[in-house]
Order: sequence, then structure tokens, then C-alpha cells
Amino acid sequence: MKTYFITGGAGFIGSTLTERLLKEGNKVVTIDNFCNFYDPKIKEGNIKEFLNNPNYRLYRGDIRNREDVKKVFDENKIDVVMHLAAMAGVRPSIEDPLLYQNVNGVGTGNILEEAKLHGVKNLVMASSSSVYGNTKEVPFREDMIVDFAISPYAATKKANEVMAHVYHKLNNMNIIMLRFFTVYGPKQRPDLAINKFTRLMLNNEEIPMFGDGTTSRDYTYVDDIVDGICKSCNYVMNHDDVYEIINLGSNNPISLKEMINIIGKTLEVEPKIKQLGMQPGDVDRTYADISKAKELLGYKPSITFEEGIKKFIDWYKEKEQ
Repeated sequence: MKTYFITGGAGFIGSTLTERLLKEGNKVVTIDNFCNFYDPKIKEGNIKEFLNNPNYRLYRGDIRNREDVKKVFDENKIDVVMHLAAMAGVRPSIEDPLLYQNVNGVGTGNILEEAKLHGVKNLVMASSSSVYGNTKEVPFREDMIVDFAISPYAATKKANEVMAHVYHKLNNMNIIMLRFFTVYGPKQRPDLAINKFTRLMLNNEEIPMFGDGTTSRDYTYVDDIVDGICKSCNYVMNHDDVYEIINLGSNNPISLKEMINIIGKTLEVEPKIKQLGMQPGDVDRTYADISKAKELLGYKPSITFEEGIKKFIDWYKEKEQ
């Protein structure tokens, strides 16, 4: 039995990951501050089923608070840290860049420093496909230069990758930075497009479409992402001198128009589209080269976009009943 420490464990990806690890018989320790970026009741619902599990331990704390982080490390013998906690989202980061620097910078620094001081050598950390900005060459490879971020969120994620490398070099820590490509599925945040568009279509409301609909995203189903995280944990625990940046995507970009149409078709609804201008900070496309993930981790995404949308909509309708 291993003990996994998940930051942001009440969120979309964190709670899905928790469910899998507990089912596999592991211990899960998690921290979350239940902030009001979206309704905290959603996060409370995400973890409700775990609270009576003896292998689950929840800390209500903030990674910006060094003492909150230290307490978790002091009270648990941790095998792997999975650092998912962050202020997420490109557009909100433009509105409040200092908050993003604080949570994603100071918070990540606290996790790295306390892991070092407590002798925890193995970490898997969430980065983002947003670091690629408007890179013209596709698909996006991990060895591309990513010095030209176009949002504060992307800049903080690139900074995390750099700081993680420092801790790897100076402290012999095994670290994998995972660049997630647009994750969707059950429990997805309500502000994200697939969740939002599903809600609007069911209410017979207009869909805001930014740009002409040709922008595209490499949508990745949450179970595939969680599988990649688990494989990364196994990798850092079974190898020495590890520092890797790895894309986790589907290698199959879907245009905005296509995404809207697939949701509409699955719901059997004709989407009402309201076309708007492009938003600052939004990239034209994301497209993951996942050959490194396949080679190092044995990562193999298995859920098609159409299958994933159906699974999400089934979950959404059940939740709303």
C-alpha cells in the first residue's frame, strides 16, 4: 500500500484520481482550500463519497500557507506527491495575474520545499498545454521552446517547470511535469466550455462562440489523464535521476464548431450560436505529440471525443435529476 499526497484533491482531476487510487487499495492524503473560484459545494460533492474511507484523509488548507503544507508532510509518510492545486484558467489570469503568481508560484514553492525537507523524493506535477502559446508548428513536442507565453496562467506553469528542475538538480528529486491538454469529463468545472455549452443547450439558450469556430483543442478525457498520472507515479518510484516534461493529450484536435455540433447531436438539440470576437490570451489551437508519453509511460488514450461527450452528458443529466 502506497500513500499518495494529492494537492487540489477536491477538484475535477484530483477527485477522479482519488477515486481510482482508493479503489486500487492505496492511501490518499489530500489538501484543498475549497476556494470560491466556482461553487465550493461542487468540490464538497466531489469528495463526499471518500469521507468514510479509512484510507482517505482530507486537510482543509491552502498551499500558500507554509504551515498548512508542513502539517500534511509532518503527519504522513508520503510516497509520492501529485501536485494538481493551482489557480486555473487563461482568461481569469489576465484579470488577476498577481493571484495566479501567488497561488501557482508561492504555493508550488511550498510543496517543493516541504517535500525536500521531509525527504520525499518522488513528485508528479501538473503543467499545462498553455505553455506552448501560439506555437505554429504542430503537433506540440516537449522539446519545443516555450518562452513566449500569452497569459499569466501559462507563464506561471512554465515557471513551475523551471523551479521543479532546480529542485531535481539540487536535491536529487524525481519529478515529472505533465502538460495536460484540455481535460473534460464527469466533474468538469462548470465554467469550462463543454460543461457550460451542455447547460446552455439544455436550457435552449445561445452558445457564445469566440472567433469563427475554427480554433481547436486537443480534448482529453479525464480517465485517460488520470491513467497518465498514475503511470507517471509508477515511473518516478521505479527510476532514479528523473526530470521529465511529458504531454498528456489525445493527439486529436477538435475544432470549436465540431465540439458544439457533437454536443448538440448527442443532446439531440440544434445549437443556437452567438458569434463573438476572439478573447485575449486564447490560443488558436492545441495539438499534443504524445509519443514521449507512449514511450516512457506506456500511455495510450482510449476514449474518443464522441464517447467522452456521451459519458459526460450521461453524468450531467444524472446529476441534474
